[in-house]
Amino acid sequence: MVKVATWNVNSVKARLPIILDWLRDFAPDVVLLQEIKCTDDSFPRLEIEELGYNLETHGQKTYNGVAIASKSTIEDVVKGLPGDANDEQARYIEATVFGNLRVASIYLPNGNPIDSEKFPYKLKWMDRLRKHTEACLSADQSYVFAGDYNIIQNDDDVYDATKFAHDALTHPESRGRFRSIVFMGLTDAFRALNNATHQYSYWDYKAGSWQKDNGLLIDHILLSPVAADRLVCSGIDRNPRGKERPSDHTPVWCELTTEAPDHPV
Repeated sequence: MVKVATWNVNSVKARLPIILDWLRDFAPDVVLLQEIKCTDDSFPRLEIEELGYNLETHGQKTYNGVAIASKSTIEDVVKGLPGDANDEQARYIEATVFGNLRVASIYLPNGNPIDSEKFPYKLKWMDRLRKHTEACLSADQSYVFAGDYNIIQNDDDVYDATKFAHDALTHPESRGRFRSIVFMGLTDAFRALNNATHQYSYWDYKAGSWQKDNGLLIDHILLSPVAADRLVCSGIDRNPRGKERPSDHTPVWCELTTEAPDHPV
């Protein structure tokens, strides 16, 4: 089995003790990190490498930043989402792990407030992601597109849908673009095996959101058809969110069989 997790850590340096404890206890084979909030040369590589992980990072000072940690070698790395050479925000990294598994760590723009330049940027970024995903799927390979998508797919994925009715995370244009990506043939690893409503991956630091379980499900693992055939189980690990000084997100994970199953001719 290959256990793959995605986690917006909201500063890898600030959360390092929690991250290291989680890596020891949960022992994922591949971890896709978002919002590392540091440059490549200031990433705490040594501490994570000592736990048996190889690392590739696409960092940015203070903001954004994504990374891949894998117990296997990491090959054929792509840093940055194709489609806009002028986009300097570090929100996408992609690589091959465990020989035949292609993984991408995604930090999709939030887009708020809607009446600012941030919302058009979000939509254009999603258009680029759709185009790139389409190209990836043409390869008929095991792909995992995982990360903080900043998309609430359905009203049951938020504690109070009315409070988010005019938010970029639920805006019809945001949801429409997300669904256009999924409808190319991707499988939501968590929702494929977990039907219960009000399952969350994010809780704001404010107003006792964690204690009240006022959360959002905005971290998603999307699998290509070949990868979906390998899906065994999936879930959300709430434990890190309950630690002292945690990220406001918690890991979402899935397990895949090591090799793609044989298909009858």
